[in-house]
Amino acid sequence: MKTILYIIALSLIVYSCNEASSTAETKDDSLQYYPATPKQLDKSEFRYYHKALSYFFDSLLLKRAFNGSILVAKEGAIIYEKYAGFADLRKKDSLTDSTALHIASTGKTLTAMAVLRLVQENKLFLDDSLQRFFPLLPYHGITVKMLLSHRSGLPNYLYFLDADKSYKNEYVTNNDVLEYLVTKKPNRSFRPDSRFSYSNTNFVMLALIIEKVSGKSFASFMKEKIFDPLQMKDTYVYSLNDTATACPSFNYNNTYWQNDKMEGTVGDKNIYSTPKDLLKWDQALYTDQFLRRTLLDSAFTPYSLERPSIHNYGLGWRMLLIPNGKKVIYHFGRWHGFNAAFARLVDEKVTIIILGNKFNRNIYSVARKAYDIFGAYQQTHDGENDDAENSELQKVMLSKFGNTDLIAQENSKK
Repeated sequence: MKTILYIIALSLIVYSCNEASSTAETKDDSLQYYPATPKQLDKSEFRYYHKALSYFFDSLLLKRAFNGSILVAKEGAIIYEKYAGFADLRKKDSLTDSTALHIASTGKTLTAMAVLRLVQENKLFLDDSLQRFFPLLPYHGITVKMLLSHRSGLPNYLYFLDADKSYKNEYVTNNDVLEYLVTKKPNRSFRPDSRFSYSNTNFVMLALIIEKVSGKSFASFMKEKIFDPLQMKDTYVYSLNDTATACPSFNYNNTYWQNDKMEGTVGDKNIYSTPKDLLKWDQALYTDQFLRRTLLDSAFTPYSLERPSIHNYGLGWRMLLIPNGKKVIYHFGRWHGFNAAFARLVDEKVTIIILGNKFNRNIYSVARKAYDIFGAYQQTHDGENDDAENSELQKVMLSKFGNTDLIAQENSKK
């Protein structure tokens, strides 16, 4: 009898547990992205790249008044990381791996992928006319795709608003740009889709489209759809309310770079991030959970082929198309004293990220030259007027570390 009662009681417990689990809400993990699992590099491979990159950056950047952060990863594994200088040169507070810096136009990659996410969700289409979203806009024949690829012909608001001395707004916002286009009708630069011309207006308009379609602010949408799911905890869209807390920038001579009236626009700029957060972003793009492969491939396809060039633009991404078949997916940026370089060597799955908050033009050339450490990207001598010291250093660099024989040497020491 006791046995029967025990079995009945146990059955009731199991039933009640099953009933509870069946009625409990299932957690929605549709936005829980799972970046590619980082590869565990073997010791010789890690040593090879770490030595080469340390020598390279120490010589070409760190000794040349660099203030900022550097991260290089291969297949998701960090092989070089450096944080040099100060978050605020006036306070001498050390810059760390959680110091978010303005990534300037590198943020266009995030805006573009957010738009493609809405395309994937069938909430908008690449061939949508701008009049679908802004019926009063007096520029016809422009599509979402043309904005993404800088083929719209819309003039750059940074120029026409700055040139208009009668424009008295203390800070320009995205809605201000739209209103100016509707009411003042500045001349378009060219007929839509006839050629490429880089214009920040395109990405201000894309941010407005994101807001219109999603019903959320650009900052909220980016946080909800990208930053939080990827655990990019130190990344955010800047607003004027962040002025007192956001990391400032400085000129090459250490003087503070004052903000101006163009601080209020988003989509084309005004995302702050860290190298580690950007690595998470990079790794997510090797999966198909954020975007299906066909959409990602469309973003990395060149759309400006009017004249032969190794430089091209996709949908929110720049491309370097090397004659030997190598391809670099990248986007650099500059805003005030901030410099940003973000490059993806997809053949080797290498990520190169350099962020600075004290103006330093070396950041761009050094980022490009770093490609050659990993493959034949032909960037060591790129036609720039390098000084003799720099050219000689490159020769030493390539002779010491520019071939994979070093990996074999390291293996022999084990």
